[in-house]
Amino acid sequence: MKLLRYLILLTFSVLIITFSFADDGMWMPHQMKNLDLKALGLQMDPADLYKKDGTGLMSAVVHLGGGTGEFVSDEGLILTNHHVAFGALQRASDKEHDYIQNGFIAWEKSEEIPASGYIADVLLGYEEVTELILSNIEQGLSPLEKYYAIEKNIKELVAKTEEQGPDIRASVASMYSGNQYFLFRFKRLRDIRLVYAPPRDLGNYGGDIDNWMWPRHTCDFSFLRAYVSQENEGSGYHADNIPYKPKAVMKISLDGFKDGDFSFVMGYPGRTYRNYTLAELQADLDDMKESISLRKDIIAFLEQAGEGNREVEIKYAGTIKGLNNGLKNYQGKLEGMQKAGILNKKEKQEQEFLAWVAQSPERKQRYGTVLQDIDQFMKKYQEFSQKNDVLSQLGGRYSSALLSQASTIIRTTQERQKPDMERETQFQERNLPYIKQRIELAERSYDLNTDRALLKHNLKKMQDLPPEQLPRALRDILIQKSEQELNAYVDKLYSETILASPEKRLSLIEMTPEQVLATKDPFLLLAAQMEEEMKELREENKALSQERADLKKIYLEALLEMYEGKISPDANSTIRFTYGVIDGYTPRDAVYYESQTTLKGVLEKETGEFPFHVPEKLKQLYAERDFGPYMDKELQDIPVCFLNTTNVTGGNSGSPTFNAKGEQTGIIFDMTYESVTGDYYVIPELQRTISVDIRYVLFVTEKFSKAMHVIEELDLN
Repeated sequence: MKLLRYLILLTFSVLIITFSFADDGMWMPHQMKNLDLKALGLQMDPADLYKKDGTGLMSAVVHLGGGTGEFVSDEGLILTNHHVAFGALQRASDKEHDYIQNGFIAWEKSEEIPASGYIADVLLGYEEVTELILSNIEQGLSPLEKYYAIEKNIKELVAKTEEQGPDIRASVASMYSGNQYFLFRFKRLRDIRLVYAPPRDLGNYGGDIDNWMWPRHTCDFSFLRAYVSQENEGSGYHADNIPYKPKAVMKISLDGFKDGDFSFVMGYPGRTYRNYTLAELQADLDDMKESISLRKDIIAFLEQAGEGNREVEIKYAGTIKGLNNGLKNYQGKLEGMQKAGILNKKEKQEQEFLAWVAQSPERKQRYGTVLQDIDQFMKKYQEFSQKNDVLSQLGGRYSSALLSQASTIIRTTQERQKPDMERETQFQERNLPYIKQRIELAERSYDLNTDRALLKHNLKKMQDLPPEQLPRALRDILIQKSEQELNAYVDKLYSETILASPEKRLSLIEMTPEQVLATKDPFLLLAAQMEEEMKELREENKALSQERADLKKIYLEALLEMYEGKISPDANSTIRFTYGVIDGYTPRDAVYYESQTTLKGVLEKETGEFPFHVPEKLKQLYAERDFGPYMDKELQDIPVCFLNTTNVTGGNSGSPTFNAKGEQTGIIFDMTYESVTGDYYVIPELQRTISVDIRYVLFVTEKFSKAMHVIEELDLN
């Protein structure tokens, strides 16, 4: 038996070596033709993966803002992660309707409720537009002038494209740091509704303890539905809207798989940094250490605020979940990079790069100083970041909600005084409905007393900073005031503001800046003072960002030449394809992790309390072996989660995992702790993606929740 296992592992090792090219790539659709997928194991026609007419498999994959989903029925049913749909559950919940704890089931379409804040973008097509974006960029422009010239070209192209229809959404993405630009076109669906989500004990089984870990036993899925107008337009919520009819729908497989089987993933990964230089990586590591400290502090504060108060706990559930997710990710990156010696590996890469450059006088002329130039730039950029980060955090997501709202109102009213094409992109008329929506939805994610206490907490921490890092608008207060005086200052902000009313906030963004300031609202006056400094910092940041992009453009041009174009662009929330095999891994000496977990493992982890509380109904189903068609014949159990060697990152959550035939076998929801470093540097023997097995999804939907109407809609025959 030992010999047999050795041979099996040896075979899989060979397979992984064969697939190592894929382990490093998140490929754009047009690049898939260069991967020889048939030879690697794909059993479907590669041409059916992406089609310009919208009938390819990739068109069934939708962008859900910060996550991914997929159409699984011709009635607009979308399958995604529980944690991707969590924001909708949180916003719809209160103590009487605790959908976070109890889950949600709409037994018929009329009972489906709005997934507030959610949109689904359906890919219609994309094309390279590099020449169009860069054709009229003159030589000798300053970095800031160049930034605005490129931005102008992008805005004009986006506006022209969106004239094609009221629900057409366009974006231009830079690849290889501006060596290429691509225009993406989407049909935007704005009426998204909750259909079904399992209770927290299943959808978030293992909680933050198991997050990023393997073995995993989380039933991380939810169903949403997209609606359109009677004319098939992606309009906002309306009672007369009808389910969207997608051109492409997933086919689900119950056949299972075995180690070594080909698999692939398509989705919308957020950001990777694999083409970073050593200097850029080191700067990010320093930022991660600071972010870890910040996140720990805010998590502790908000958790204490919610103790014994379920209403407060519900309001901050999404915030805490996001903070914990990022915290553990950063901890895993720092730990993994140290263990794997990734800084040394990056240094070796750069030595190899410089040796390649030295082989040619032309290369030395073009690329000889680029690494040194980036290194010098990063020192300058880090000095800027220190003062920028403090002010950004104060009005940001993890600080006072009312101060953040005040900043939004001030910026919106100021930007709306400009012609539309001269505004910051996020404040153009096309984005005004989403600004209003965020203002409305903010009400469901903060508690006024907690918000007040959080601002006091954050200002007290800022008093320890050097004076030059303090915001000008608060410098005197933070330097000269005692804790008692600081508390009184914050209390005055909250007692005299009108911003606690979402209706008031919405009315304010329709005013002129002068009318807004005439209200004498203390939060708005403070935000206006802060905005003066933020304007300066934003202009400085634009110039620095363009300077950095220009340096990186030279570096990426060199890498493309060095590797003959065989490097994928870093992820940037555009559609990507990645492939690999089903396989376990060895995280450390004498430990081997199998590639699948089972329902037995769910029960083995139970402690009786969240996050390891198993509902009695699930125990009963297991005891009676009431598994239906979802049992794996080899395992003789319900398969729960599995691993493959694809590489993903944030944004891929909810992406479909496919077998060689192009059938959906699972839903991506995580990476392993050992592979989070893959955002910067992929180590193939450790790089693993975690999916919830589609059979566990269907088992819970049918057997646990009795939601047969959902199963029937999936057309599993």
